[in-house]
Amino acid sequence: MSDAGRQRKSRTASDAGRSISHDELAQLQKKFSEIKHSINNALAVMMALSEMSQRRPDYAEKLATNVLTKAPQIVSSLQEFTQALNEKAGITPEGVADPGR
Repeated sequence: MSDAGRQRKSRTASDAGRSISHDELAQLQKKFSEIKHSINNALAVMMALSEMSQRRPDYAEKLATNVLTKAPQIVSSLQEFTQALNEKAGITPEGVADPGR
């Protein structure tokens, strides 16, 4: 492997000149994949319940319960991922780079 290849593998440049290691990037990618999968599953259930409620009105309550339960979980997962991503990139909540990094 060339030096450039090793450098790419060991770190990836990010915002504010902070380097993200290959392992950190892999962890973020894994977390992102898990969140996508979770959102897809939740939406699939909501769509199925929505279709069922058109034929059987008693499913409308199940749909409402599912949406009210899953929507906050999805938002929370996305917020956690955003926080982790910002921490790795050295970005503070105000969008200003942390000079200590």
